[in-house]
Amino acid sequence: MNQAAAAPSNKPKASIFQLVKAVMWSMLGVRQHKGYEDDTAKITLKQAVIAGLIGGFIFVVSMFTFVQFVIGQMSR
Repeated sequence: MNQAAAAPSNKPKASIFQLVKAVMWSMLGVRQHKGYEDDTAKITLKQAVIAGLIGGFIFVVSMFTFVQFVIGQMSR
């Protein structure tokens, strides 16, 4: 049996701030290689998926709210 698969993961977990920062940079599409390596060393797949879904939801809601605000201002 592969011992790497059986051994518990000892890598440090990312903080909320690191997750938010990584998601923001990913949405922007700009990231330095060292920052990417730091993120992959600390952020688990589960953390990345959850943070990405939350970030995407916040983005969609904020765009919807912004458009509703602009449409409301134009109709006055």
